[in-house]
Amino acid sequence: MGVAQTVAVGCHEDLRCLVVDGCDPVTRSIRDLLEREGIEVLGVASSFAEALRQFHDLRPDVVLVDLCLGAESGFDLARKLSSVREPPMVILMSTRRQDDYEELIAASPAVGFLSKIAVSSGAIRNLITTARNRPHTDGVVRR
Repeated sequence: MGVAQTVAVGCHEDLRCLVVDGCDPVTRSIRDLLEREGIEVLGVASSFAEALRQFHDLRPDVVLVDLCLGAESGFDLARKLSSVREPPMVILMSTRRQDDYEELIAASPAVGFLSKIAVSSGAIRNLITTARNRPHTDGVVRR
């Protein structure tokens, strides 16, 4: 397997996002914030199945995924999304601390983790920039 190609991301690159969270007020808040900060939120989903449907219909660049989707796991969704042709950048999020999930996050295909209170355009762009500048040896070309 070779090193995947990387693409530089600028501060003003257009990003298209899907937000996956089971809590409607949180989803609305994140959507409103990101849109004010220049990220186009293509859709929101509250379940694994709905997220997959919307991903295939909308083809976002980045998917923000809550770790807890009721009885479903955000980690499972991240793995599923990373297995598709032309996978999106997946960023995991939670109201809990990153330390609570450190090993699971590191083992996941997600490009990073954000506390829900830290979600912002800048934080998302920083994670994407870091991920794109990190050499990948899994053969997957990151968008």
